[in-house]
Amino acid sequence: MEIRQLRAFISIAELGTFTAGAQRVHVTQAAISMQIRQLENELGAKLFIRAPRRVMLTEAGEQLLQRARQILRDHDAAVDEIAELAGAERGRLRVGSASAMVTTDVLPKLLKDLRKQHAGAEVTVASGTSEALVQQILAGELDVAFVSLPVEARGINTERLSQDQLVAVASPRHRLAKQRTISAYTLAGEKLILGERGGNTRRLIDQFFAQAGVTLHVSMELSRQAAIRRMVEEDMGVGIVPLQTVSEAVDKGRLVRWWIEGAHINWELGVARLTGGYDSPIVQTFIKLARNYFSDSPKPTATKKPKPANRKRPTRK
Repeated sequence: MEIRQLRAFISIAELGTFTAGAQRVHVTQAAISMQIRQLENELGAKLFIRAPRRVMLTEAGEQLLQRARQILRDHDAAVDEIAELAGAERGRLRVGSASAMVTTDVLPKLLKDLRKQHAGAEVTVASGTSEALVQQILAGELDVAFVSLPVEARGINTERLSQDQLVAVASPRHRLAKQRTISAYTLAGEKLILGERGGNTRRLIDQFFAQAGVTLHVSMELSRQAAIRRMVEEDMGVGIVPLQTVSEAVDKGRLVRWWIEGAHINWELGVARLTGGYDSPIVQTFIKLARNYFSDSPKPTATKKPKPANRKRPTRK
Protein backbone atom coordinates (compact mmCIF):
# COMPACT_ATOMS: atom_id res chain seq x y z
CA MET A 1 0.00 0.00 0.00
CA GLU A 2 1.19 3.50 -0.86
CA ILE A 3 0.33 6.75 0.88
CA ARG A 4 -1.09 8.21 -2.34
CA GLN A 5 -3.38 5.18 -2.71
CA LEU A 6 -4.67 5.57 0.84
CA ARG A 7 -5.30 9.29 0.33
CA ALA A 8 -7.23 8.49 -2.84
CA PHE A 9 -9.22 5.76 -1.06
CA ILE A 10 -10.18 8.05 1.85
CA SER A 11 -11.17 10.89 -0.47
CA ILE A 12 -13.53 8.67 -2.49
CA ALA A 13 -14.98 7.10 0.69
CA GLU A 14 -15.73 10.53 2.20
CA LEU A 15 -17.00 12.28 -0.94
CA GLY A 16 -18.90 9.36 -2.46
CA THR A 17 -17.65 9.57 -6.05
CA PHE A 18 -14.41 8.92 -7.94
CA THR A 19 -14.75 12.32 -9.65
CA ALA A 20 -14.93 14.28 -6.38
CA GLY A 21 -12.17 12.15 -4.86
CA ALA A 22 -9.89 12.83 -7.83
CA GLN A 23 -10.48 16.58 -7.52
CA ARG A 24 -9.57 16.55 -3.83
CA VAL A 25 -6.22 14.78 -4.38
CA HIS A 26 -5.54 16.70 -7.63
CA VAL A 27 -5.35 13.78 -10.07
CA THR A 28 -7.44 12.68 -13.03
CA GLN A 29 -10.34 10.27 -12.63
CA ALA A 30 -8.42 7.70 -14.67
CA ALA A 31 -5.43 8.00 -12.34
CA ILE A 32 -7.46 7.62 -9.17
CA SER A 33 -9.31 4.62 -10.63
CA MET A 34 -5.94 2.99 -11.36
CA GLN A 35 -4.75 3.66 -7.79
CA ILE A 36 -7.86 2.02 -6.31
CA ARG A 37 -7.60 -0.92 -8.70
CA GLN A 38 -3.97 -1.47 -7.65
CA LEU A 39 -4.94 -1.24 -3.98
CA GLU A 40 -7.78 -3.74 -4.41
CA ASN A 41 -5.47 -6.13 -6.27
CA GLU A 42 -2.87 -5.94 -3.50
CA LEU A 43 -5.47 -6.51 -0.77
CA GLY A 44 -7.37 -9.15 -2.72
CA ALA A 45 -10.72 -7.54 -1.91
CA LYS A 46 -13.15 -5.08 -3.45
CA LEU A 47 -13.30 -1.79 -1.54
CA PHE A 48 -16.22 -0.09 -3.28
CA ILE A 49 -19.62 -0.99 -4.68
CA ARG A 50 -20.29 1.07 -7.81
CA ALA A 51 -23.82 2.52 -7.95
CA PRO A 52 -25.20 4.81 -10.70
CA ARG A 53 -24.73 8.08 -8.76
CA ARG A 54 -22.22 7.25 -6.04
CA VAL A 55 -19.99 4.55 -4.63
CA MET A 56 -20.40 2.80 -1.30
CA LEU A 57 -17.88 1.01 0.86
CA THR A 58 -17.84 -2.76 1.02
CA GLU A 59 -17.29 -4.47 4.36
CA ALA A 60 -13.59 -4.66 3.51
CA GLY A 61 -13.62 -0.96 2.64
CA GLU A 62 -15.20 -0.05 5.97
CA GLN A 63 -12.50 -2.03 7.79
CA LEU A 64 -9.74 -0.31 5.82
CA LEU A 65 -11.09 3.24 6.27
CA GLN A 66 -10.27 3.61 9.96
CA ARG A 67 -6.87 1.97 9.51
CA ALA A 68 -6.07 4.19 6.55
CA ARG A 69 -6.90 7.34 8.49
CA GLN A 70 -4.61 6.28 11.32
CA ILE A 71 -1.81 5.43 8.90
CA LEU A 72 -2.05 8.88 7.29
CA ARG A 73 -2.10 10.61 10.68
CA ASP A 74 1.05 8.72 11.69
CA HIS A 75 2.66 9.46 8.34
CA ASP A 76 1.94 13.19 8.54
CA ALA A 77 3.11 13.33 12.16
CA ALA A 78 6.40 11.69 11.13
CA VAL A 79 6.84 14.22 8.29
CA ASP A 80 6.23 17.09 10.71
CA GLU A 81 8.64 15.69 13.28
CA ILE A 82 11.39 15.37 10.66
CA ALA A 83 10.65 18.89 9.43
CA GLU A 84 11.04 20.10 13.00
CA LEU A 85 14.56 18.66 13.08
CA ALA A 86 15.35 20.64 9.95
CA GLY A 87 14.75 23.90 11.78
CA ALA A 88 11.91 25.84 13.37
CA GLU A 89 11.79 28.33 10.48
CA ARG A 90 10.52 25.62 8.17
CA GLY A 91 7.43 23.48 8.38
CA ARG A 92 4.00 23.03 6.89
CA LEU A 93 0.72 24.54 8.01
CA ARG A 94 -2.61 23.55 6.45
CA VAL A 95 -5.35 25.71 7.90
CA GLY A 96 -9.07 25.78 7.18
CA SER A 97 -11.70 28.41 7.92
CA ALA A 98 -15.48 28.14 8.04
CA SER A 99 -15.78 31.88 8.70
CA ALA A 100 -15.54 34.44 5.90
CA MET A 101 -14.74 37.07 8.53
CA VAL A 102 -11.74 35.04 9.71
CA THR A 103 -10.59 34.35 6.15
CA THR A 104 -10.70 37.99 5.03
CA ASP A 105 -9.87 39.90 8.23
CA VAL A 106 -8.06 37.62 10.67
CA LEU A 107 -6.00 35.13 8.68
CA PRO A 108 -3.95 37.70 6.73
CA LYS A 109 -2.78 39.26 10.01
CA LEU A 110 -2.05 35.90 11.65
CA LEU A 111 -0.11 34.58 8.65
CA LYS A 112 1.90 37.80 8.38
CA ASP A 113 2.99 37.39 12.02
CA LEU A 114 3.60 33.68 11.45
CA ARG A 115 6.08 34.44 8.66
CA LYS A 116 8.20 36.42 11.09
CA GLN A 117 8.93 33.25 13.06
CA HIS A 118 8.67 30.65 10.28
CA ALA A 119 9.99 32.42 7.20
CA GLY A 120 10.38 29.23 5.17
CA ALA A 121 7.01 27.72 6.07
CA GLU A 122 4.70 26.20 3.47
CA VAL A 123 1.20 27.49 4.22
CA THR A 124 -2.07 26.52 2.54
CA VAL A 125 -5.58 27.77 3.33
CA ALA A 126 -8.91 26.06 2.63
CA SER A 127 -12.48 27.14 3.23
CA GLY A 128 -15.67 25.16 3.76
CA THR A 129 -18.37 24.38 6.28
CA SER A 130 -17.33 23.49 9.82
CA GLU A 131 -18.46 19.90 9.26
CA ALA A 132 -16.41 19.53 6.07
CA LEU A 133 -13.29 21.02 7.65
CA VAL A 134 -13.54 18.68 10.64
CA GLN A 135 -13.67 15.72 8.26
CA GLN A 136 -10.54 17.04 6.53
CA ILE A 137 -8.75 17.23 9.87
CA LEU A 138 -9.74 13.64 10.63
CA ALA A 139 -8.53 12.59 7.18
CA GLY A 140 -5.13 14.21 7.79
CA GLU A 141 -5.67 16.89 5.13
CA LEU A 142 -5.72 19.88 7.52
CA ASP A 143 -3.71 20.63 10.64
CA VAL A 144 -6.06 23.17 12.19
CA ALA A 145 -9.32 24.92 11.32
CA PHE A 146 -11.47 27.82 12.51
CA VAL A 147 -14.96 26.40 13.02
CA SER A 148 -18.22 27.33 14.67
CA LEU A 149 -18.89 25.47 17.90
CA PRO A 150 -19.92 23.01 19.14
CA VAL A 151 -18.18 20.27 17.17
CA GLU A 152 -19.58 16.83 17.82
CA ALA A 153 -16.95 14.55 16.33
CA ARG A 154 -14.79 11.97 18.04
CA GLY A 155 -11.08 12.59 17.82
CA ILE A 156 -11.40 16.38 17.53
CA ASN A 157 -10.22 18.82 20.18
CA THR A 158 -11.69 22.34 20.10
CA GLU A 159 -10.81 25.55 21.90
CA ARG A 160 -13.18 28.52 22.02
CA LEU A 161 -11.65 31.77 20.79
CA SER A 162 -14.58 34.19 20.72
CA GLN A 163 -18.31 34.48 21.27
CA ASP A 164 -20.89 36.71 19.66
CA GLN A 165 -24.66 37.13 19.84
CA LEU A 166 -26.99 36.69 16.90
CA VAL A 167 -29.17 39.70 16.11
CA ALA A 168 -31.71 40.60 13.45
CA VAL A 169 -30.77 43.34 10.97
CA ALA A 170 -32.74 45.28 8.40
CA SER A 171 -32.47 48.25 6.08
CA PRO A 172 -33.09 51.68 7.67
CA ARG A 173 -35.99 51.90 5.18
CA HIS A 174 -37.80 48.98 6.84
CA ARG A 175 -41.21 49.88 8.30
CA LEU A 176 -40.05 48.71 11.77
CA ALA A 177 -36.63 50.36 11.58
CA LYS A 178 -37.19 52.50 14.71
CA GLN A 179 -37.87 49.50 16.95
CA ARG A 180 -35.15 48.19 19.26
CA THR A 181 -36.50 44.66 19.58
CA ILE A 182 -38.44 42.23 17.44
CA SER A 183 -40.30 39.04 18.30
CA ALA A 184 -39.87 35.60 16.78
CA TYR A 185 -43.46 35.84 15.55
CA THR A 186 -42.84 39.11 13.73
CA LEU A 187 -39.63 37.76 12.18
CA ALA A 188 -41.51 34.70 10.97
CA GLY A 189 -43.57 37.00 8.75
CA GLU A 190 -40.53 38.63 7.18
CA LYS A 191 -38.58 37.56 4.11
CA LEU A 192 -35.50 36.18 5.86
CA ILE A 193 -32.00 36.05 4.43
CA LEU A 194 -30.02 33.39 6.30
CA GLY A 195 -26.86 31.36 6.03
CA GLU A 196 -26.81 27.97 4.36
CA ARG A 197 -28.16 24.89 6.05
CA GLY A 198 -25.49 22.63 7.51
CA GLY A 199 -23.63 25.28 9.49
CA ASN A 200 -23.87 25.71 13.25
CA THR A 201 -25.14 29.29 12.96
CA ARG A 202 -28.09 28.22 10.84
CA ARG A 203 -28.72 25.28 13.16
CA LEU A 204 -28.95 27.63 16.16
CA ILE A 205 -31.40 29.88 14.31
CA ASP A 206 -33.61 27.01 13.18
CA GLN A 207 -33.57 25.52 16.68
CA PHE A 208 -34.66 28.80 18.30
CA PHE A 209 -37.60 29.30 15.95
CA ALA A 210 -38.65 25.66 16.21
CA GLN A 211 -38.81 26.04 20.01
CA ALA A 212 -40.83 29.23 19.53
CA GLY A 213 -43.30 27.22 17.45
CA VAL A 214 -43.12 29.35 14.31
CA THR A 215 -42.27 28.56 10.71
CA LEU A 216 -39.77 30.80 8.92
CA HIS A 217 -40.18 32.34 5.47
CA VAL A 218 -36.63 32.03 4.10
CA SER A 219 -36.26 33.89 0.84
CA MET A 220 -32.47 33.52 0.44
CA GLU A 221 -29.79 31.16 1.75
CA LEU A 222 -26.29 32.53 1.28
CA SER A 223 -22.89 31.14 2.20
CA ARG A 224 -21.22 34.44 3.16
CA GLN A 225 -22.11 36.88 5.92
CA ALA A 226 -20.95 39.73 3.68
CA ALA A 227 -23.48 38.67 1.03
CA ILE A 228 -26.27 38.57 3.63
CA ARG A 229 -25.31 42.03 4.86
CA ARG A 230 -25.34 43.52 1.34
CA MET A 231 -28.72 42.00 0.49
CA VAL A 232 -30.21 43.39 3.69
CA GLU A 233 -28.69 46.82 3.03
CA GLU A 234 -30.55 46.81 -0.30
CA ASP A 235 -33.81 46.07 1.58
CA MET A 236 -34.20 42.61 0.05
CA GLY A 237 -35.16 41.10 3.39
CA VAL A 238 -34.22 40.73 7.06
CA GLY A 239 -31.06 38.95 8.17
CA ILE A 240 -30.02 37.16 11.36
CA VAL A 241 -26.26 37.39 11.84
CA PRO A 242 -23.51 37.61 14.48
CA LEU A 243 -23.38 41.15 15.88
CA GLN A 244 -19.66 41.64 15.15
CA THR A 245 -20.18 41.10 11.43
CA VAL A 246 -22.58 44.05 11.14
CA SER A 247 -21.48 46.41 13.92
CA GLU A 248 -19.70 48.77 11.50
CA ALA A 249 -22.67 48.89 9.11
CA VAL A 250 -25.01 49.61 12.05
CA ASP A 251 -22.73 52.37 13.37
CA LYS A 252 -22.64 54.00 9.91
CA GLY A 253 -26.41 53.83 9.52
CA ARG A 254 -26.46 51.35 6.65
CA LEU A 255 -28.33 48.82 8.80
CA VAL A 256 -30.58 48.82 11.85
CA ARG A 257 -30.19 46.15 14.52
CA TRP A 258 -32.92 44.48 16.54
CA TRP A 259 -32.51 42.34 19.62
CA ILE A 260 -34.62 39.22 19.22
CA GLU A 261 -37.05 38.91 22.13
CA GLY A 262 -36.47 35.85 24.29
CA ALA A 263 -33.41 34.80 22.29
CA HIS A 264 -30.03 34.03 23.79
CA ILE A 265 -28.43 32.70 20.63
CA ASN A 266 -24.69 32.78 21.01
CA TRP A 267 -22.40 32.09 18.07
CA GLU A 268 -19.02 30.70 19.13
CA LEU A 269 -15.84 30.55 17.07
CA GLY A 270 -13.21 27.98 17.94
CA VAL A 271 -10.08 26.36 16.62
CA ALA A 272 -10.16 22.61 15.97
CA ARG A 273 -7.41 20.03 15.64
CA LEU A 274 -6.85 16.34 16.28
CA THR A 275 -7.11 15.08 19.84
CA GLY A 276 -3.73 13.77 20.91
CA GLY A 277 -2.18 14.69 17.56
CA TYR A 278 1.34 15.98 17.05
CA ASP A 279 1.52 19.78 17.11
CA SER A 280 4.55 20.88 15.11
CA PRO A 281 6.33 24.12 16.07
CA ILE A 282 4.51 26.02 13.32
CA VAL A 283 1.11 24.76 14.52
CA GLN A 284 1.99 25.71 18.10
CA THR A 285 2.98 29.19 16.94
CA PHE A 286 -0.22 29.58 14.93
CA ILE A 287 -2.44 28.53 17.84
CA LYS A 288 -0.65 30.97 20.15
CA LEU A 289 -1.07 33.82 17.63
CA ALA A 290 -4.78 33.02 17.27
CA ARG A 291 -5.30 33.03 21.04
CA ASN A 292 -3.50 36.35 21.37
CA TYR A 293 -5.42 37.93 18.49
CA PHE A 294 -8.86 37.09 19.83
CA SER A 295 -8.00 37.87 23.45
CA ASP A 296 -6.74 41.33 22.38
CA SER A 297 -9.52 42.07 19.87
CA PRO A 298 -12.00 44.76 20.92
CA LYS A 299 -15.43 43.37 21.69
CA PRO A 300 -18.58 44.89 20.16
CA THR A 301 -20.29 47.55 22.22
CA ALA A 302 -22.44 45.78 24.79
CA THR A 303 -25.70 47.66 24.42
CA LYS A 304 -28.07 46.55 27.11
CA LYS A 305 -31.16 44.79 25.87
CA PRO A 306 -34.43 46.54 26.63
CA LYS A 307 -36.86 44.66 28.79
CA PRO A 308 -39.55 42.91 26.75
CA ALA A 309 -42.90 44.63 26.76
CA ASN A 310 -45.88 42.84 28.25
CA ARG A 311 -48.09 42.25 25.31
CA LYS A 312 -50.43 39.60 24.14
CA ARG A 313 -48.82 36.92 22.01
CA PRO A 314 -50.24 37.02 18.47
CA THR A 315 -52.03 33.94 17.28
CA ARG A 316 -50.61 32.36 14.15
CA LYS A 317 -52.72 30.21 11.95
